[in-house]
Amino acid sequence: MRSRLQLIPDGEAFVARITPAQAEAYHQALAFLRGRNLGNTALAVQLGAGPEAVDTLADRFEGAHATSFELRLTIKELHILHSAMTAVAVMFLERGMFSEENFHRELTFYRENFDALALGIVEAAAMA
Repeated sequence: MRSRLQLIPDGEAFVARITPAQAEAYHQALAFLRGRNLGNTALAVQLGAGPEAVDTLADRFEGAHATSFELRLTIKELHILHSAMTAVAVMFLERGMFSEENFHRELTFYRENFDALALGIVEAAAMA
């Protein structure tokens, strides 16, 4: 999976080129956290946004994308994505140990994929 992300400034937002695998990973993370139903306060702590913002962003990545596509993202949306990619892992702690098997079963990706995508968002922001 390509973890690098390129962000091109576009006013107060950025245009990102998203691969199909990236879109699926972003959607999986957002949908998983949203589906946990921990309440609006917990979601705001995890992602810095309420359910409506998370659902709207998740919907933008949903679907079977056959090719890469461009998507305009605000700094707030980039923050939500980065937070989702990093927050998902703690949902798989069992008895003080991370469960890679459960993570992969639930999200169809490995944790290192999510970690790399989170780092890719920060690196892209630094270069933009």
